[in-house]
Amino acid sequence: MNLLLSIPSPEISFIDLGPFRVHFYALFILSGIVIATLLTDARLKSRGTPAGLFLDIALWAVPMGILGGRFFHVITHPNDYFYQGADLLDVFKIWEGGLAIYGALMLGAVGVFIGSRQAGIRFLSVADAVAPGILLAQGIGRLGNYFNQELFGLPTELPWGLEIPSSNPAYPNGLPEGLTFHPTFLYELLWNLTGVIAILWLGKKLQLQWGKVFALYLIFYSTGRAMIESIRIDPSEIILGLRVNIWSALIGIAIGVAIILVQSRRHPGREPSVWLPGREPVQEAPQSISKSDG
Repeated sequence: MNLLLSIPSPEISFIDLGPFRVHFYALFILSGIVIATLLTDARLKSRGTPAGLFLDIALWAVPMGILGGRFFHVITHPNDYFYQGADLLDVFKIWEGGLAIYGALMLGAVGVFIGSRQAGIRFLSVADAVAPGILLAQGIGRLGNYFNQELFGLPTELPWGLEIPSSNPAYPNGLPEGLTFHPTFLYELLWNLTGVIAILWLGKKLQLQWGKVFALYLIFYSTGRAMIESIRIDPSEIILGLRVNIWSALIGIAIGVAIILVQSRRHPGREPSVWLPGREPVQEAPQSISKSDG
């Protein structure tokens, strides 16, 4: 007996708490950020940093990452925001969806670099520590797309097809009612969770450092993103026959491979320390205890 005939879409995407409207998309994004921050801090602590150090770095990285993600999304979906009669304030409504991971990575990396310098630790050490957390946060964030009923794929008759009501503005024009679609949010969620496990295991097994864990993240995530992006049907800018995010994914793979090749040649050994030279904490000498005769 086939119990799974399709995946129903949620009937709500927010709840009202008094005068405040809380969007599930925002909750999942924030939850992912918190979990990623805690995981990264634990990974850095295992290498000798004080507990909570990454929180100071996150104060730079998170806002800049959100800004970069939103900016990249808007410029790659101009028809959604810039048209006759459009409300330009929609550009700032992040809670309604629309954060591009590659834009978040680019500007977020700038925030990590600034925060790392202030904290006195190596930028690449932080990049390696944060990589699994980013992938985990992305997977959690895809649940927000599910509640927003957005970013689904081509029609499918597979038993796990996603139900999308024809009243949804994202429902493709010209298609009959009652179709189910590839749940690309679920594909990416499962891909990302698998990647978290793989990256943690390979990073430890191969003792990857000098940015190679982050490179592995770029390769793994971008490979899955390119495949999943190829079946999505939401509007996107097309460059030379490919969706812009497929190009972004291909560039991400290339950068990841380049980092591994270059860093393997430049740094065949392990990092001497997570700290920048001259920024190691001063270790207090143990006090001697004198014993009196008698």
